[in-house]
Amino acid sequence: MKCKDGTISVIVGPNGAGKTTTLKTVNGLLKPWSGGIYFGGNDITDLPAFRRVEEGIASCPEGRRLFPRLSTEANLRLGAYSRRARQAAETTLDFVYGLFPRLKERARLNVGKLSGGEQQMVSIGRALMSKPKMIVLDEPSLGLSPKLTAEIFEKLVQLRKEGLSLLIVEQNAVQALGAADYAYVLQEGKVINEGPPAELMDSEELRKAYFSIE
Repeated sequence: MKCKDGTISVIVGPNGAGKTTTLKTVNGLLKPWSGGIYFGGNDITDLPAFRRVEEGIASCPEGRRLFPRLSTEANLRLGAYSRRARQAAETTLDFVYGLFPRLKERARLNVGKLSGGEQQMVSIGRALMSKPKMIVLDEPSLGLSPKLTAEIFEKLVQLRKEGLSLLIVEQNAVQALGAADYAYVLQEGKVINEGPPAELMDSEELRKAYFSIE
């Protein structure tokens, strides 16, 4: 499984297929039973999770994992804890506020008081604060309305245009494939199909089994 530079790769499949496990392995929270994890041409299989952030891998976990009693801006700044990220924190914060203007309006408001969509923006913004080369997102549309989901994916496409690489696990396969450059279909921990999204969407078997499209 590969995620090319400057592209959006998505992983889709039924519940229990191993999608989140795959992301945790990429992030360094789990170790693979076999094979390895390579990033930027380097073997990072044994690199701890915090070192992977320093190498340029940022994470937006399922459920966002924010600090509800801290302000929006405090949550964002927590993403800039590495030396490289701290040096550019103010510039990066301005970029995040430009990407998500609503967050600037709510900078002093506790995150727990934000809507689900705004909290997802904070989660993505916090990842951006680490100055990543790639962001790994687990179910970015979870709990969001169709309108907010579309807005979030528009921002992800914008980030790709900025040169960022994105690896996304998403249950909303139609939305994910609409934004992706390449896709993998997982079943029982194995990649059973892969390719450009248009090719996967044209597969009658996959349309019914994984994407709930009749």
